[in-house]
Amino acid sequence: MEPENNYWLIWLIYLLTSSLFYYGVWRLTRSQQTLWRCYSVRAVIAAIIVTPWYANAYGTALAPAWMVVLLDAITIGNDVTVRAGIPLIFSIIVAELIATTMYLIKLKIGKTTS
Repeated sequence: MEPENNYWLIWLIYLLTSSLFYYGVWRLTRSQQTLWRCYSVRAVIAAIIVTPWYANAYGTALAPAWMVVLLDAITIGNDVTVRAGIPLIFSIIVAELIATTMYLIKLKIGKTTS
């Protein structure tokens, strides 16, 4: 039971520190001139932070996908990074689509109110 408690505690610490980091990114990007770039940076960072993947090929424990990619590249080699790299890239693409959609909606709302 102890390893499971540590697992959730580590995830909680990771999500709390990631939230602080994301808050800093949000504050840095709020003064950008281009609204789409602002949405895009926020979406990519959020996708990278919250995308989970299996820590090893045979286990059930999840870890942040970017960490899995880095650790697989360091310990096993570049050939295995595809295991967590594909879901990470997919989540970045989906985040970009959502960010672009939100930008277009906001742009359309802004034009109708003017």
